[in-house]
Amino acid sequence: MVKELGKKVIAQNKKARHDYSILDVMECGIVLSGTEVKSLRAGRASLVDGFAMVNNGELWLSGVHIPEYTEGTWNNHTPRRERKLLIHRKEIDKLEAETKQGGLTLVPLSLYFKDGKAKIELALAKGKKSHDKRATLMEQQATREVNRELSRRNSGKSER
Repeated sequence: MVKELGKKVIAQNKKARHDYSILDVMECGIVLSGTEVKSLRAGRASLVDGFAMVNNGELWLSGVHIPEYTEGTWNNHTPRRERKLLIHRKEIDKLEAETKQGGLTLVPLSLYFKDGKAKIELALAKGKKSHDKRATLMEQQATREVNRELSRRNSGKSER
């Protein structure tokens, strides 16, 4: 059997980058059952309500929706169950200290297969206030307009 190579993205949490300021990003393995893997290979998952937490020295992922496998039998998985994340002990201790320190949370950014293994990109993030979100959107719009004008000038399609 040929082993998969490369990275195949299954789901992304675009709302997280809007709602949170991303401070640190890490890659974690994820413990899945057989029907969950089959459902992910079909490209079905949602990270929108997901978050991670440290519980008894282990990192757990909650709120991520992996729908039941359609071809599954009575042995199918629960769609919103807690899933254990695989990460080094030192990193777990560091994350636990930073989240307890104040105002920080662990948010999943993307779920993907890397060389045939399911991985999740987890971010240490701080929640944004509504005025911060507006400022970020205005900055993005300004840079987009500047880039648009520069490309117009470079291509020779000046408005004069």
